[in-house]
Amino acid sequence: MESTYNPQAIEQDIQKYWTENNTFAAKEKPGQEKFYCLSMFPYPSGRLHMGHVRNYTLGDVISRYQRLQGKNVLQPMGWDAFGLPAENAAIKNKTAPAKWTYQNIDYMRDQLKSLGFGYDWDREFATCRKEYYRWEQWFFTKLHEKGLVYKKNATVNWDPVDQTVLANEQVIDGRGWRSGALVERKEIPQWFIKITDYAEELLNDLDQLEGWPEQVKTMQRNWIGRSEGVEMTFQVADSDESFDIYTTRPDTLMGVTYVALAAQHPLALAAAKSNPQLQAFIDECKNNKVAEADMATMEKAGVDTGLKAVHPITGELVSVWAANFVLMDYGSGAVMSVPGHDQRDWEFAKKYDLPIKQVIASDEVNIADAAITEKGTLINSGEFDGLDFEQAFKAISETLSAQGKGKVTVNYRLRDWGVSRQRYWGTPIPMLNLENGESVPVPADQLPVELPEDVVMDGVTSPIKADPEWAKTTYQGQAAFRETDTFDTFMESSWYYARYADPANQEAMLDPEKANYWLPVDQYIGGIEHAILHLLYARFFHKLLRDVGLVDSDEPFKSLLCQGMVLADTFYREEENGAKHWYSPSDVDVERDEKGQVVKAVCKTDGQEVQSAGMSKMSKSKNNGIDPQSVIDLYGADTVRLFIMFTAPPEQTLEWSDAGVEGAHRFLKRVWKLVFDYHQAATSADLTGQLNFTSAHKNLRRDLHKTIAKVTDDIGRRNTFNTAIAAIMELMNTLAKAKLESAEDIAVMKEAVQAIVVMLTPITPHLGHHLWLLVGDGKAVEDAQWPQVDKDALVEDEKLVIVQVNGKLRCKITVAADATQEDVEKLAFSQENVVKFTDGKTVRKIIYVPGKLLNIVAN
Repeated sequence: MESTYNPQAIEQDIQKYWTENNTFAAKEKPGQEKFYCLSMFPYPSGRLHMGHVRNYTLGDVISRYQRLQGKNVLQPMGWDAFGLPAENAAIKNKTAPAKWTYQNIDYMRDQLKSLGFGYDWDREFATCRKEYYRWEQWFFTKLHEKGLVYKKNATVNWDPVDQTVLANEQVIDGRGWRSGALVERKEIPQWFIKITDYAEELLNDLDQLEGWPEQVKTMQRNWIGRSEGVEMTFQVADSDESFDIYTTRPDTLMGVTYVALAAQHPLALAAAKSNPQLQAFIDECKNNKVAEADMATMEKAGVDTGLKAVHPITGELVSVWAANFVLMDYGSGAVMSVPGHDQRDWEFAKKYDLPIKQVIASDEVNIADAAITEKGTLINSGEFDGLDFEQAFKAISETLSAQGKGKVTVNYRLRDWGVSRQRYWGTPIPMLNLENGESVPVPADQLPVELPEDVVMDGVTSPIKADPEWAKTTYQGQAAFRETDTFDTFMESSWYYARYADPANQEAMLDPEKANYWLPVDQYIGGIEHAILHLLYARFFHKLLRDVGLVDSDEPFKSLLCQGMVLADTFYREEENGAKHWYSPSDVDVERDEKGQVVKAVCKTDGQEVQSAGMSKMSKSKNNGIDPQSVIDLYGADTVRLFIMFTAPPEQTLEWSDAGVEGAHRFLKRVWKLVFDYHQAATSADLTGQLNFTSAHKNLRRDLHKTIAKVTDDIGRRNTFNTAIAAIMELMNTLAKAKLESAEDIAVMKEAVQAIVVMLTPITPHLGHHLWLLVGDGKAVEDAQWPQVDKDALVEDEKLVIVQVNGKLRCKITVAADATQEDVEKLAFSQENVVKFTDGKTVRKIIYVPGKLLNIVAN
């Protein structure tokens, strides 16, 4: 064994050993408890960033720990390979998305291996491969057979630069999240999956997810948005037309003074034919922001359609307006407006001088100043006066129901999942369009519908849309055209976790026996930015898989760990035009004060000062990303892993620190030296004779087994890896003072060294593997057993008691663990320093905390 730690000399050889021995290949073993650990798979963008490294280190530590617990562990890795970034990069670099993607995968795979992650690489797949998306297409056709898929014209957010549909969440300040282009509202045919059919189950089953953060479950509950209300019909005056609205506040129905329609509502469109002002307003609304946060803050605007609606109970006529705060995509595209009791409606009424009627009593708010939004007793409501909210809800809904004008219903904020995208690099939607206008699924024996990979990107237009020959085919002898839209890439990421259970299967999407052995995932790890859409779609997909008989479980992920972001220093100079030029932290020399705050920062290339902008998320835009490979080359992979796991709890943000990385490296050097010193001493020691352990040896073993207990709990139950590492560091401080002279010294140190090596192995696997060859049992550490707590070692034979006189420390005494108070007092009063401060004084009281403190009160 070399005397100094040199990670570059061992890490690649150990990674080679894992590869050659297929160490982490997972097989179904029905007699052994399984553990499926999965980190959200990466998009092959070209290189790993520190956010990736943190995510995958967390997963690897958990996986290796569970393996050392004797479980049959599956930890796979693959690539979320379809999507706009590859397509845009291909356009920019004048290459094909497939070539760009596969090159990136090869590079990033090597990066992952260099970090020592224990993946079953036999299960690797990329979602852009036909072997994968074939079964996604097959599954979609099955959903179509079950009536869970449909096509309809839908008004969408259209990015004119990226030439694709955007979800509301992808529209930021009215612009596309990637292109920055002003988003347009456009009506196009779209394919949908009926996630709303599963809304109630998706909501209720959140209660099963005890291993999920409450924050994430709350976000999903809010997104699903279950509400109980009343659906009612308003008749259009002097017309056969009517429209429905839904409200959770039927108690305010008697306060309706106008109704509001979405600009795209059929009644508004019809009225616009003879109303130029209304038509202009409708055209203007096509480019409105539609994200809820934007709609809440934008100025409310509208135009009177000229129509009148009949109040369903009073028969009074109220004006019908087209308003920019009503969306056709949500509900019926119409809302009843109660300006007395809804602030948005109040602001609109004030702006357009519409009536405001109070129907809920309040002593605190005057409707002249603001809407009264709290629930209360009804007033000015005729036969419903005096009722509270619950009573009014029941009475008004029963009145509407009796007249055939309304009913109590449950509604959801959740909308069906639009899965159509208009760009090229995605899974072709497996549907055929016939000449008679009908759409039918591609027959199973014609799947997969392959996406051509050898293409030339000519702008953003999809090659399969630009080539009319690609779409041409036949169906039962008649001409047909393949769908040229591709799937939303959330489709691929919604079931990848299940395919890992049976990735080589070319006969079926999944083998239920294999799927049910591994699923559900025991531990899922990823960023909280995926808390809503990805996780909701994956939960939905799992229930679909269950309902076609491929899995037995209701939920895909038992436990969820959301890791925090990685932050780094940011430095800039302001240019003449006001723009900021950002400098990489690696290009800046920094001077800090005693609190670690930046005092001065100087650019290395020109020696001139730069400004510190503090810590922020690592990003290309601020040029503050740290290349993992550069740190690995300098310190080794284990140092990177240890720093990441020690610096912050997994769910909190992690601040990158060069000094912290250096500190992690120094600690690993200490571990290496401890093992080296032990190995040198043990080589010539004779441990065959009778061993007689002193109290010092017993105390050392007690510290060791206390540490084993804490580390086991911190990693296995609490996921507080930083405190586990801190406990090992504290034990290392104790061991550094221990002797290595007698056989007893060496025997106790052997037990401690073996435990430390195994406990560090999940975090620093290369170091653990190498050191175990020197101190272990002859097997590879990956097949070792996690150290067990010796409860007998935790039992204390002796106690250290603090002795005070009048509250001041005078001495410390060691007593037998079962010593009585009388024994402790006797020993205390024999101590010279106690005699000195009690001699000639009267002992008034003795306070004894068993095994800890003896306080003598004397004067």
